[in-house]
Amino acid sequence: MITLTDRQKMILKAIVRDYTSSGVPVGSKALATQLPLHVSSATVRNEMAALEELGLITKTHSSSGRIPSVKGYRYYVDHLVQPDPIKANDIDLIKSSLDGQFVKIDEIIETSAKILSNLTSYTAFTLKPELKESRLSGFRLVPLGKRQVMAVLVTDNGDVESQTFNIAPNISGDQLEAVVRLINDQLVGQPLNSVLQALQTEIPLQVGQYLQRPDGFLKIFGDVLTKAAQERFYVGGRLNLLNFSDSSDVDELKSLYTLMDRTDDMASVLGQPSDHIQVKIGSEITNDILKDYSLITATYEVGDHGKGVIALLGPTRMPYSRMIGLVGAFRQELAQRLIDYYRYFDQ
Repeated sequence: MITLTDRQKMILKAIVRDYTSSGVPVGSKALATQLPLHVSSATVRNEMAALEELGLITKTHSSSGRIPSVKGYRYYVDHLVQPDPIKANDIDLIKSSLDGQFVKIDEIIETSAKILSNLTSYTAFTLKPELKESRLSGFRLVPLGKRQVMAVLVTDNGDVESQTFNIAPNISGDQLEAVVRLINDQLVGQPLNSVLQALQTEIPLQVGQYLQRPDGFLKIFGDVLTKAAQERFYVGGRLNLLNFSDSSDVDELKSLYTLMDRTDDMASVLGQPSDHIQVKIGSEITNDILKDYSLITATYEVGDHGKGVIALLGPTRMPYSRMIGLVGAFRQELAQRLIDYYRYFDQ
């Protein structure tokens, strides 16, 4: 456990704020002029030497100034950071951007990733509220003409999934209607995981009573069902990674972009955020590809409709006070927007 004096805390805080703002190593003379108490630059140098010995700041090769180490950022985030008050124009921008006409929850979640990315200039992730017992509300087939049909699946939390497919010439409309009735009679009201299980067991036999070759239809139904059941996240500002990546290794950058497309891997990176805003720095993030980055995560709660996650991925040299303040305000506005959506949907 590191114990710092009040003056050392003040100096470390000033170094972090200065460096994250300017990107320039901080020298003792500059610090001495901006500290709220009168101290000589020699005193500041002594305190900086003590902080360096503790591993909280480090000297760069190109300058006599100091920059925070990962350990220093960790101490700052754990003990010294104070979230910046959110600016009124930021709140207005968030509200106006979320005030569009959205048909699906996923559209709100996807838009929110773009808004958070634009606000911060970092890469943002948003994960839709996870309703543990999301249930099948209905399934139907919509004829589109020329033997094309759209399969539409609705869940009780307002999600709608659809997929278009072609039906074989030997399948009649009456046969398809019979299959749709069977699915709705047998499966409506059941959790999606139970429906998926039924699709592997008793449903194929029952569908086989109406269709000679049920495999094609069952695959379509299974695909739509899987899309509705899976955990989905959205990414905003992928290209922002290039703005603060120190790597010129093309393979490393490719790995980074591939990671963002893998739901399971990203779910592991985001982890299980608590109700508090969490900050992971460098090697604290589970994936080695992200060792030079910081990740801020937070949950947002939408009543009975579950909890979702928002996250920011940026450099370790990020202005933590402003980012933590923005994430805190953003999750409140997003939660309220979704509560309003569900209230309308549940009427």
